[in-house]
Amino acid sequence: MMGGPGGPGRLLNTEVSKPKNTFATLGRFGEYFRKYWPGALLALAMIVASTWTQVTAPDLIGQAVDCYLFPQPASCWYTSASANASADARVAGLLGLVGILLALFVAGSIFGGLSFYSMNWSGQRALRQIREDLFNQIHRLSLGYYAQNEAGNVMSRITSDTDTIQQALGFALINVLSGALLIVWIIVKMLQANVSYALLSLSVVPVMALATFYFSNQARKAFRQSRREMGNVNAGLQESIAGVREVQAFNREDESIEQFRRANAANRDANVRAASFTTALNPVLEALGYVALAIVVVVGGLSLLRGQPLFGGSAISLGVVFAFLQYVQRFNQPIQQIAVMWTNVQSAIAGGERIFGLLDVEPDIADRPGARAMPPIQGHVAFEDVSFSYAPAAGATGTAPAAGATPQVLKGISFVAEPGQMVAIVGPTGAGKTTIINLLPRFYDVTGGAVTIDGIDVRDVTRASLRGQIGIVLQDSFLFSDTVMNNIRYGRLDATDDEVIAAARLASADTFIERLPDGYQTVLGERGSGLSQGQRQLISIARAALANPRILILDEATSSVDTRTERLIQRAFDQLLEGRTSFVIAHRLSTIRHADQVLMLKDGQIIERGSHDELLAHRGAYYDLYMSQFRREEEQVEAG
Repeated sequence: MMGGPGGPGRLLNTEVSKPKNTFATLGRFGEYFRKYWPGALLALAMIVASTWTQVTAPDLIGQAVDCYLFPQPASCWYTSASANASADARVAGLLGLVGILLALFVAGSIFGGLSFYSMNWSGQRALRQIREDLFNQIHRLSLGYYAQNEAGNVMSRITSDTDTIQQALGFALINVLSGALLIVWIIVKMLQANVSYALLSLSVVPVMALATFYFSNQARKAFRQSRREMGNVNAGLQESIAGVREVQAFNREDESIEQFRRANAANRDANVRAASFTTALNPVLEALGYVALAIVVVVGGLSLLRGQPLFGGSAISLGVVFAFLQYVQRFNQPIQQIAVMWTNVQSAIAGGERIFGLLDVEPDIADRPGARAMPPIQGHVAFEDVSFSYAPAAGATGTAPAAGATPQVLKGISFVAEPGQMVAIVGPTGAGKTTIINLLPRFYDVTGGAVTIDGIDVRDVTRASLRGQIGIVLQDSFLFSDTVMNNIRYGRLDATDDEVIAAARLASADTFIERLPDGYQTVLGERGSGLSQGQRQLISIARAALANPRILILDEATSSVDTRTERLIQRAFDQLLEGRTSFVIAHRLSTIRHADQVLMLKDGQIIERGSHDELLAHRGAYYDLYMSQFRREEEQVEAG
């Protein structure tokens, strides 16, 4: 595209450098889960039930000690106990507790499995909706966005970033939620049992919290960098695959591999940095956990040996010491578990920030509030003192940014095309030819003046109703990896097979299509590989013919084909252009010599206008361009 946005050089990185608030990102995830709240609610209920089984077990172990191993009736709440009870009575009571403990362990496993299934059920459906929203968004965004952002980077939002979220929605999220609940519940139970003993046993928790906060915060930054670098890797990979012919033709395999190696190394370094912080956290928490266990044993043991309560609190029994040992062990386990799983959660949050960042991008070109549908077009097109520059867009309103922010590509363009007329646009590279035709279907909006069709400003109608009545045939038309029939039907999805075949005949494409292995049902390769450039053009012309647009745009449609194929394409154009308002950009004389008017552009301005013969007779810039580029071609055409 001539004079395209962004200009030469490195593509712009539109990601914000300052990360969004974690809770805001989690809130956005919550909005997606809201629709599937029954599954999420069941998962939370199962997490609570599973956690209850874990905090109840230490109590029962403590009761086993106080009631049956070393009976202390004052400390026994589970059942009545006596210091003089027989051995058989103690064994019977102990076996009863063991049975309850086994039931708790089995129930905890069932509850855990149900919580995982329920969360997965809700999470996968929420993730499907996120992917659909992302896919819808990439179709809403204007061409200006893709001119400044690499396709591979955008694609990584739907693939790599959503994969990190999918990983977190499994065991990671369940373990983090259950671990956090278990920690809080254990603290409450310990405080209920003995406040002084609990405070001493939990004295290392603030240190654990600080270590966890520091290391996880550093890991989150590293994972955010990792997501960005992964986007660069995908962008480079996509570009290398798309340009593999150019890479091999210019013998640049080594340079391409080196560029990929650098991007891959940057992604590796970011992941290593993240892993370093998460790995360092585990031994720190484990060491602090042993300190907590030592405090429980030493403090509890001294209190028992001396027979004295702690700091005027209630007395400590041996069962309480055993229970606290279980509590501290269970307390340390979820902290370490959260530290490990938090890696996945942090990576998912970083991926979520990138995803929501893309979803929050407002299209440069959008329907104005109250925009009406474009009525059936008659074909009267007017450019009224149009100016344009590829400046950053003002937002989603579809209004143009202030002129002068960047050099203007078009300056004071004014002309009128009557219904059924053919307007040829010529000029040197970078004159603004393609920019003019991009303003008609509102791929971009003018920064000054107006473009009207049948007297209606194109900014006042919906884009869908406008573009539905404009056909475009480009120099390098895109064909999908689908059948020839469906590629032509892309012009009008409700067309019958007979209508598709009729359009192919009008475009003179039926002859070569019928020679394909499966005719119209032949599946084409990516971008139409296996077909010649001319054959791809004929299919794209058939696609446009099927759409039956009132306005047709041809952008360098015959510049890459041989003379014989050009004649075939020209015959198709002669039928296709009949009765339609058309705009033709071409370097070849054969497609513009019969134009109703020719616009000669230079530096974004119309410097000459008139018919082909009038401009030749004027002997101005068009004449010079004709003599330098078109005369030899005309001689070849006439000789043929």
